[in-house]
Amino acid sequence: MEERAFWVSPGRGEIRPVDVDEPTLGQVRVRSLRSAVSRGTETLVFRGAVPPDQHERMRAPHQDGDFPGPVKYGYLSVGVVEAGDLSLLGKTVFCLHPHQTAYVVPVADVTVVPDGVPADRAVLGGTVETAVNALWDAAPMVGDRVTVVGAGMVGCCVARLLSRIPGIDVTLVDVDPTRAEIAESLDVAFAHPSEAAGGRDLVIHASATAAGLQRSLELLAPDGEVVDLSWYGDTPVRLDLGGAFHSSRLRIRSSQVGEVALHRRHRRTRAERLALALELLRDPAFDVLFTGASAFEELPELMADLSAGRRSALCHTITYPGHLDQGAT
Repeated sequence: MEERAFWVSPGRGEIRPVDVDEPTLGQVRVRSLRSAVSRGTETLVFRGAVPPDQHERMRAPHQDGDFPGPVKYGYLSVGVVEAGDLSLLGKTVFCLHPHQTAYVVPVADVTVVPDGVPADRAVLGGTVETAVNALWDAAPMVGDRVTVVGAGMVGCCVARLLSRIPGIDVTLVDVDPTRAEIAESLDVAFAHPSEAAGGRDLVIHASATAAGLQRSLELLAPDGEVVDLSWYGDTPVRLDLGGAFHSSRLRIRSSQVGEVALHRRHRRTRAERLALALELLRDPAFDVLFTGASAFEELPELMADLSAGRRSALCHTITYPGHLDQGAT
């Protein structure tokens, strides 16, 4: 069957035809309902900014092509199983798959969306999974004072999960004052970087800027830690590590979703982590992150606009032809 997929080369996107085979034993064919643009990573890919030494590490599941491009890239897809494994027929599933009208994947690569989680919200599965992994890495304690720097998709998801831990004081920090309304909907405080309170036990950084990482360090209390979720691509990051960095014994460490956080790695699988993320998406508060939608055919123009900063978005979803709005089944 001929379907269509979105491909990118540095600075350019296009819709291409793609052949999709009939599923064989242990496979399913998924008809796409929604996908979402992971703005930070996908715009870096669109600009051709994946460093050569990271080409293999940054491969997405089911990616076709090689960096810098042409490459079929993306990993936030929700669809309905229309052929293959009988136990999954008609089920709404999440898959780490690029933007494509339909695709065939192994059964193990799809996760059933829980009842009560609409398809639109389910596209956040991979983002909430990243947030879950970050909190497994960061291990916040009851009563901690925590700041999240960067109110993008990942930062907002982390902030919302933190807000549900008893006794934690959470502040979301961003240079964009319009994110204050989003923070309120997520039940956390908001501050501009220049006005954010210091003395924090933990700071989670997700702004993907050197200025954001520097400010994260400045907000820490002695012996505090920054957990950095940002990916900078080929952009160098410079920090001032004078001042309190050594005398206050501050720490910076990374968190990345490619591996389960160390303290859970031998007790949780990636599949269990993703299933947990989808369960957490029963929370309707996440709906505030959706700031726009475009048809699949508009992806080339959309990605160019997002990469050039001509269009702002938190979570921009992609709709596919032939399907009405649909929740989980």
